[in-house]
Amino acid sequence: MAEIDELKLSKPALRALHGAGYVMLEQYTKLTEKEVLALHGVGPTAIRELRKALEEKGLSFKVEE
Repeated sequence: MAEIDELKLSKPALRALHGAGYVMLEQYTKLTEKEVLALHGVGPTAIRELRKALEEKGLSFKVEE
């Protein structure tokens, strides 16, 4: 089971993230929130859940430059 499957994400968001190959939280440290939001099926709720999960591990999305 992929790490993101344990989060409370909608099925469309999970399909989009799996389809893009982003299944481990550590992968999101290399992406900005905007880049993840650009995936079809990922919305603000999914971003909040991902941000919360990242923060619990002491991680964060990449900061936009």
